[in-house]
Amino acid sequence: MNESPRGSAPGRRVLFVRFLDRGVTDRGVTDRGVTDRGATGAYPGLLRLLHGITPVVQALPPDAALADVGGALRYFGRDAARLARLVRVRALALHRTDCAIGVAANPLLARMAAAAVAAAEPERPTAGGVFEVPDEEGAVAAFLGDRPANALHGVGAATARALSSYGLTTVGRIAAVPPATLQRILGAAPARRVHALARGIDPTPVIPGAPARSASAELRFGHDELDAATRRRALLTLADDLGYRLRDEALTARALTLTVRYADRSATTRSRTLPEPTAHTPALAGTAYALHDALGLQRARVRSVTLRAEQLTEAEHATRQLSLDPADERRRRAEAAADRARRRFGAGAVGYAARLVGNGGAHGPG
Repeated sequence: MNESPRGSAPGRRVLFVRFLDRGVTDRGVTDRGVTDRGATGAYPGLLRLLHGITPVVQALPPDAALADVGGALRYFGRDAARLARLVRVRALALHRTDCAIGVAANPLLARMAAAAVAAAEPERPTAGGVFEVPDEEGAVAAFLGDRPANALHGVGAATARALSSYGLTTVGRIAAVPPATLQRILGAAPARRVHALARGIDPTPVIPGAPARSASAELRFGHDELDAATRRRALLTLADDLGYRLRDEALTARALTLTVRYADRSATTRSRTLPEPTAHTPALAGTAYALHDALGLQRARVRSVTLRAEQLTEAEHATRQLSLDPADERRRRAEAAADRARRRFGAGAVGYAARLVGNGGAHGPG
């Protein structure tokens, strides 16, 4: 099969759908969003909505999904942008949830197109909409050209700094540089990947299936949060919530992912493998702090933080190194006592003194 210049099959159209963190009610827009309604609430219903358009849907919890609609265009008699608008209308009508939807030839461009919805109305960061990138080389180059290097999904802060030190601060400049030059800066494999991304090439398939077995919790701030101490208290709140839910369901996590969403609705995501499978709140919180501190968010205007426990396994199958620290054993005994109190009196009955009470929500294992 021939491929388009974007590294995908001809006629392929992909939607990246982000379900916005504000719901719509009869009284207008409210701060209640997708992640406030739990794993049995809005998000699964929104995924079913996408499955009504195409069977090729990849869930990206807690608030996004990819959908390959190439095979649905003829059935619905619409182009991809009109299908995206149909998804948005149905989400508003059936779930009172708005969407920012990017339409493009592959997941990379679709993600970036969805981010462009927010950029189009910076004064309304929770506004939904549809943004399409035509599958034409000139249109893709124009769309990518002036965007910063770290706008490319998968280009992290370290890679962006390395490129910036050579004056390669925009996607257009990276695309114009010979691959051999990038190899000297980044190494062979990263250079090939970044050079392809800078030209809008992404052969990544949309993989249908249920959400990965994970548990997540999100906390949204009442205003753009610049204070690092407040963000750390938020992370403790999320780690405490996740730890309790994992212990209550006899699960442990092998990895932890932190997503920080900013006022302009862009986001940074970082993951770390835990030293051992655990559901112990101090271990989860310590890893969350390390992920947060590594981002260096001195002046960032943070809108929300999401913590996701991944690679969940049954606690009975997990191994734990024996600790010779009496303080650690005391903390675990206190944690078990607190869990018993929560089961009897409710999840909010006990918790860490430094917890931050917010209006966030949580997703259970899915």
